[in-house]
Amino acid sequence: MTIADKQLQYREIITKAVCGKGRKFSTVTHTVTPPHHPTSILGAWIINHQYEAVRSGDGIEVIGTYDINIWYSYSKNSQTDVAKESVHYVEHVNLSYVDPKHRPSTVEVSADVIQEPNCIEANISSNGSSVVIRVEREFSVELVAETKVCVAVLPGGCGDLDGKDLEFSLGDNDYEDLDPDLLDEEL
Repeated sequence: MTIADKQLQYREIITKAVCGKGRKFSTVTHTVTPPHHPTSILGAWIINHQYEAVRSGDGIEVIGTYDINIWYSYSKNSQTDVAKESVHYVEHVNLSYVDPKHRPSTVEVSADVIQEPNCIEANISSNGSSVVIRVEREFSVELVAETKVCVAVLPGGCGDLDGKDLEFSLGDNDYEDLDPDLLDEEL
């Protein structure tokens, strides 16, 4: 017996699903003023990154903090020190897709870090008293909520098949668009 031999019915099911997605890469600039005028930059690191996601208008906001540590020399490269500064940020990530039928009262949001905040450049400012660093970061966000999905069902369920298996057959032209270069030869 094939699926075509049965009269299909349709049902709407309420389920939790990913109803919105977004992704954002950004580069930001921070200025850190150490206690001494730096002569040279010996290293710059981002540590202790923490964040959370909250729903905000048409997107999701990633709210977080991280610490900037800058190892630098001063007094004409005769001494070194580490300047530390905590940074608070809010990154708004637009949702590129939103299911219009989701139930707003059931929304849960989450964020994942694709690129941890990372210092990509550190330079002494033109006035010589501070350090300007560029930081890159990237987030992926999801909005999960209850929504309706439509599924095909067999009348009476599977019990009326009397132990017979359903046959799923392919037509003659079902393999035309198959790319043989994508097949794994080790299978």
